Amino acid sequence: MLSVKPWKLDAIVRLFVSVFVCMFTGSLIESVLVFFSEPKHPKIIPFLACSGGALLFFAGALFFLGRSWTFENLRRHFIGVIVCVYGGFTLGWLAAHVQKPSAGLDNATLKTLLAVLSFQGAALVLAHRFVREHQVGWTDAFGLKNNRRQALALGFFVMFSALPICWILQMLSVSALQHLHIEAPEQTAVKILRGTDTMLNRIVLGIAAIGIAPVAEEILFRGILYPAIKQSGFPRLAIWITSLLFGAIHLNLVTFIPLTLLALLLVWLYEKTDNLLACITLHSLFNAANFAMIYILPWLADRFPQLAPS
Repeated sequence: MLSVKPWKLDAIVRLFVSVFVCMFTGSLIESVLVFFSEPKHPKIIPFLACSGGALLFFAGALFFLGRSWTFENLRRHFIGVIVCVYGGFTLGWLAAHVQKPSAGLDNATLKTLLAVLSFQGAALVLAHRFVREHQVGWTDAFGLKNNRRQALALGFFVMFSALPICWILQMLSVSALQHLHIEAPEQTAVKILRGTDTMLNRIVLGIAAIGIAPVAEEILFRGILYPAIKQSGFPRLAIWITSLLFGAIHLNLVTFIPLTLLALLLVWLYEKTDNLLACITLHSLFNAANFAMIYILPWLADRFPQLAPS
């Protein structure tokens, strides 16, 4: 059974808003990189003024969100966040208006890495601030010492039991969408992995997908959000909100159902072990298996063309 967590509602709200601010900051940084990758940029001063101002506003929002909110300073900090967020959005929009229309960074690996760092990477840093605000260590916060061997073994076993089911559900989702004449696009990350031709880029993307993303997402969804909703008196709602949200954030119809199932299993694991390492193990191995299959399947198709679908 999952132990009680000391998470405060205002700290949770500030954490998730901070993550969203970091994601927008990452998009802004990408636009800056795109701007300077172009051969000519006559509007450099207006662009730098707008983008630089937006970054300062977002930094201000993170400053206010990082402060402990009390009844006395609530209004001041709330107004500060609103002003900084809207100021950042406004200047970011102006910077985009100054910039010529662009499809984004040409370097898909850099683009993916920037997205991972501005979401999952930022989430890890912000989670450290969140845990420290509650005056607990990482070990106590997420039960990292509770039945460690059992947690690791259970995460390993559940992953290999659930992986074929998730793959079957994904294939069924593709078939259902095709039957409904709905395009079933491949995940953007998968497209980028397939197109990556250098070993260095594959290693970088592998670290992001197998090492950074699982840890950050498990801390956010299972480690913080799930117990917070559950302890508020809504245990079933906690299970379904965190699971459906986990499936939805990957922004792909094909993977929505299998990832939602995976999230349900991750919740069960956390409840069973009271150790987030079990969830991180399952999630990381699941990503590793899918990462490997992206390169194994084309290799099998080349070596054994008779096995390829006609």
